[in-house]
Order: sequence, then structure tokens, then C-alpha cells
Amino acid sequence: MTTTDTPSTTATAAPPRTTSPADAPVALSHRPGRWIDGWNAENPAFWETQGRAIARRNLGWSIFAEFLGFIIWQLWSIVVVMLPAAGFTLSSSELFWLISVPSLVGATLRFPYTFMVAIFGGRNWTIVSAGLLLIPAVLLGVVVGNPDTPFGVLLLVAALGGVGGGNFASSMANITYFFPQKEKGWALGLNAAGGNLGTSVAQFAVPIAVTIGAGATLNISLAGWMWIPLILVAMYGAWRYMDNLSSAKADFGSSAAALREPHLWIMALLYIGTFGSFIGFASVFPKLIADQFPEFSTFQIGSASITLAFLGALVGSLARPYGGRLADRFGGARVTVGAFSVMALGALALVWTLPLNNFVVFLGCFLVLFAATGMGNGSTYRMIPSIFAARSQARGFLPGTPEATKMLRKSAAALGLISAIGAYGGFLVPQVLNASQLATGGYQAAFYGFVAAYVGLLLLTVFVYVIPRASLAKQRI
Repeated sequence: MTTTDTPSTTATAAPPRTTSPADAPVALSHRPGRWIDGWNAENPAFWETQGRAIARRNLGWSIFAEFLGFIIWQLWSIVVVMLPAAGFTLSSSELFWLISVPSLVGATLRFPYTFMVAIFGGRNWTIVSAGLLLIPAVLLGVVVGNPDTPFGVLLLVAALGGVGGGNFASSMANITYFFPQKEKGWALGLNAAGGNLGTSVAQFAVPIAVTIGAGATLNISLAGWMWIPLILVAMYGAWRYMDNLSSAKADFGSSAAALREPHLWIMALLYIGTFGSFIGFASVFPKLIADQFPEFSTFQIGSASITLAFLGALVGSLARPYGGRLADRFGGARVTVGAFSVMALGALALVWTLPLNNFVVFLGCFLVLFAATGMGNGSTYRMIPSIFAARSQARGFLPGTPEATKMLRKSAAALGLISAIGAYGGFLVPQVLNASQLATGGYQAAFYGFVAAYVGLLLLTVFVYVIPRASLAKQRI
């Protein structure tokens, strides 16, 4: 009887529930130094009860620290246009070098900065990287106070401002570990936009600060000194409120593997086109306005001067998170194609309307261009984790398995590496404009080159990422 009852009971019982590693209970634990063990943002229950609040707190302070990094990185973009009024005698080519060399250094520093979160922890490295901003801020305040400062010294101090550009790579690599795949686009977009906004704030606030109460002589040293209190606040906030994730392990092996991925190099090209254009145009916009429309380079409001150059970086920064959000909804590749289309049209309209010598038209064309670069920044960056997730799915890796975790680490490494390569656009754009001015006396040739580049990148995006591919699990990237 027992032998017949046992099979009967087994047949009517509900089958055992299969739990995937991603749905397993999360045993979150905290260690001294604000280290967190057991983080799994892909677990829905954990994310709603604990993860979201922690992730948002870290995101907020990450944005603030990166915001200051961009300010220091791009300070020279606005300082250079004020150097002649402060008594400095520099050629146009020398001014272009002061604008572009911070981007060159910042792009290069993004490579080592990519690994710092894995080595030291996201919280710990945010404290250190924010502290490093004090060096170029203090030195800028010193050297611009003396018009006899040699150009080589100015160039060295400008180069040190590149430490602010390195912050982006470590910040983005850190934040990608905190958020689940479905929310990465918005989180990374906010983090990046908050940083990008630093360029606009620097270009808006510095002219006001150095002219208020300055009289006949600009108090240009304030361009460096004014940011020191905020840097100290960022260091304290990171120390007090941010966390280190023990699961954040973007090791050298993952980076080496990422470098062997053809998609990394394709995405690096696309990111040069989007972010490289944004940071390059943002850095030269004040000088372009001063060159083309000196009468509109600054506007006097009481005893303070402002420049409309800050609008370019502002529009691009605000557009970036929406590029990420649209990419979450429609696919990053489609949004990126749209961004490159508008960028090409905007650059073409700009070069066609330059002979009109109309400031309103010039500003309008540039704002359209900036908006498109911002949208493209968000959508292109959102494509990166989507591509690696699709590669993981195409290979049959289940979420939460060691193979999928390894691919996640490779994705985090790719984010930093691509951001580093893309940032070289901040050096290339000013130098292309510099070469165009030296060769032809104007900027038209450079902008025709930009149009051709955007069309080429548009076609590359269509052929590789819009058309479904088996290697990407036929997913919409």
C-alpha cells in the first residue's frame, strides 16, 4: 500500500520551483570602510527593498564629484578667452593648445582610472580623485595672476587639469555596478550629464566671478580658487555617504578581453563622434564666438560679464540623459543614427550660414549640434552594456552565472576604455579647427570634415547595430 501511495503523492504534488541565480535571496552585509558584500542589483526583491536607495545615494555623490571634475577639466576653455584682457600675449594657435591639452591628458588618464574602482573601491577612489582636483585649481589660481608667466608653464598647468577628465571613467565604471540592466541607461545618463554640466557651469560662473568688483583689471585668479570649497565638500560627501562594492571587479583580464572585442573599437569610434564632438565643441565654443563675433563674446550685466558660450554645453548636458532614456525605449542604435543625422545637418547648416555673419543663426546651429551630441552621448553609451549583454545571451550565459558575471565585468571595463578613447575627440576637434584656421584662415574646411565623419559613423551604426545579427542574439541594440 505504501508503495502505491508514494507514486500517487508524487504525481499530484506541484513540481519544485527552479530558482535562477538572479532570483536567489540576497544576503547583504556591511564591513568597515563602507564595504558592501553580496550586491545583486538584478534581484528584483533586493532592488526594491534595499538596492535602489543605496544606489541612488551613491549616484548623487558620484554626480557631484564628477561635476567638479568636468569643471576643472574644462576651466581653460573659458580662461583662455580672458587671458588677453588680463595682460597675456598669446597667439591663436597657443590658445588652441591651452584648450585642447587638458582633453588629451584627461583622455589618457581615463585608461588607468578605469581600474581604480576595482583596486581601491568606488567610494575610496572618489575621495582620492576629488582631492586631486585641488592641484590644478590651486595652480591655475597662481599662474594666471602674473601676465609674465611663460607659455610652457601655462601649458603644464592646463595639462594638470586633465585629472578632472579622468574622473568620468572611474565614476561611470563604478555606477554601472550599482544599477540593474533595465535602469543602466537612465542612471549612466544622469551620472554623465551631471558631469558634462560642469563645463557649462564653469563657462557661466567664471566670467561673473572674475569681473565682479574687479574694476579695470580682471581678478582671473578666482577662476581657480572659487572651486576649492566645493571640492572639499565632495571629498567629505564621498567619505561619509558613498559605498564600496566588493563585487566591483573590473580586473586586467577583463579589460584585456574587452580590448579583443571588435565591438569595443567600433563603439569607441562612435563615442569619439558623439562625446568627442560634445567636449571638443564645448571647449572651443567660447573662442569661436570671440573669433567670429567679438561683439557678442560677453554681455555686461551690472558689474558682471557673462558669455552665451555656456549654453552649448548646457544644452548638450541636459540632452544626454534623454538620449539614454530613449535608448532604453527604442534601442541605442536607432537613437544614435538619429543623433548623427542631426549632427551632420547641423554642421552643414553652420558652414553654409557662416558667411551671413549672423550671431543668432550661428548660435542656433551650434545649439542644435550640441543637443544632438548630447543625445548621441547618452544613446551611444547605453549601447555598450546592451551589446555585451546581447553577446552573453548569444553564447547562452544565464544571468547570475559565473560566465554572465565575467561578461558583466568585461562590459564595465569596456565602459571605461571606450570613454577614454572617445575623450580624445576633445583634443582632435580643437586641433582640427586650429589646422583649418592656420591653413585657410577660417573654419569652413574643418566643418566639412566633421559632416563627412558624421555620415560615415551613421552608416557604420546602421550596418553593425541596426540590422539584426546572430552574434548579438538578433537583439535590438
